[in-house]
Amino acid sequence: MQFDSLTFIAFFLAIVGLYWRVSSWVWRKNLLLVASYLFYASWNPYFLPLLIVTSFLDWRLALLMARAPSGRSRRLWLAAIFGVNLSVLAYFKYANFLIDNTNAVMAMAGLPQWGFQSSIALPIGISFYTFHSLSYCIDVYRGTVQPTRSWRDYLLYVAFFPQLVAGPIVRWTIMGDQIETPRPFRADCLGLGVALMVVGLFQKIVLADGIFAPVADAHFGQASLESGLIAWVAALAFTGQIFCDFAGYTTCAIGAALALGFQLPVNFQAPYAARGFSDFWQRWHISLSSWLRDYLYIPLGGNRGHRIATARNLVLTMFLGGLWHGAAWTFVVWGLLHGVFLVAERLITYLADMSRLNVPRLRSTLGWLTTFIAVVTAWVFFRAEDLSDAITMVVAMYSAVSLSEASLAMLSYEDGVAALVLGFVVVQQVTTRNRPLTQMLGALPWPVLGLALGCMLLLISLSSGQNNAFIYFQF
Repeated sequence: MQFDSLTFIAFFLAIVGLYWRVSSWVWRKNLLLVASYLFYASWNPYFLPLLIVTSFLDWRLALLMARAPSGRSRRLWLAAIFGVNLSVLAYFKYANFLIDNTNAVMAMAGLPQWGFQSSIALPIGISFYTFHSLSYCIDVYRGTVQPTRSWRDYLLYVAFFPQLVAGPIVRWTIMGDQIETPRPFRADCLGLGVALMVVGLFQKIVLADGIFAPVADAHFGQASLESGLIAWVAALAFTGQIFCDFAGYTTCAIGAALALGFQLPVNFQAPYAARGFSDFWQRWHISLSSWLRDYLYIPLGGNRGHRIATARNLVLTMFLGGLWHGAAWTFVVWGLLHGVFLVAERLITYLADMSRLNVPRLRSTLGWLTTFIAVVTAWVFFRAEDLSDAITMVVAMYSAVSLSEASLAMLSYEDGVAALVLGFVVVQQVTTRNRPLTQMLGALPWPVLGLALGCMLLLISLSSGQNNAFIYFQF
């Protein structure tokens, strides 16, 4: 039941209608919890018990941890919580990856290999709802939040259907009060929520699936990547696809939650307008990057030690961030590249400050251009089927790029449209880099907003692109 399906639209309209007709806040929450479980079960009902059991277990263990009489016993309860969650995640997501790599090492050493392979599918959204639960349990351990005594409220927090399968990764500090306090009906929030859902569907269906995905799919891993120009076209197409796909989902999620009276945090804020890699990670998948910062990077020591320790912490954090995305070396390399980018940025900034080079406009322009090119290059590893394909493509990108008539003749009409639309996307982000989407939509006069949304709906209905699953559903 994807956001861009008629099934979901009918489901959502029915839930919103029932939700606002029920006067009791308790029964509204019961309705949302049942709806969330129905939404999740529509993907694979066999994994619904896993979601329910792990959520309930985390809620109960967090209560026991909060009541523990000593710091040592609290740490033991936290270790148990981590053990349960990471064991489940490791089995479903990383078991085959670990076995395959262990077998490769054993084969090189001439040792017998393991014959076990897990045939169980990956539960959708497991990485997201696991991080939801872990953030709550860690905050309870730290004493920054009080554990809720309501199992229903906690299960709703983890399973809230707008953000269940692909985020944003929302913390209890943001959702706790909203779940415990009745949500008032506001027509403006309902209208803005619907508007956000239309924008998100436009990003997904028209831009990601209709314009960018066909170009990226046509070129990645193909022999045509012997041309550096085609390699850049493919990389840029995926750059547009992954933003419009993931940001489109998040925009729909924020809009659906807002229509129900809940406010989810912004997850994207003009990432392709970033003027540095630290800036990029404050704009791309903000809920994940802030999670990694608060629950991994800072506990590792952050930037409190010497520069080598800081570099180690950055690379290790981004390595684990890459591995979080998927059990493949391509994701690991993608994460490591961003770790190296962050370390290099700190070194270059230090050297520039030491040399007293202070040309803000030049540094800003060079920072944006360097960041964008590096991010596009790293996306190749994120998208490629394996490391060999990724390396081949990157080599092609940074070999001599010919703009001869023969090279240009290799480009299709769809390639040109994708490059042009990505240009519009980047320009829009650069010119509105610090203005949230909700603020921009709210500032438009209703006639203008209505016309814009009408045009988007028309293009959505006319779109002939394939109905692809959201990219981040696999994580």
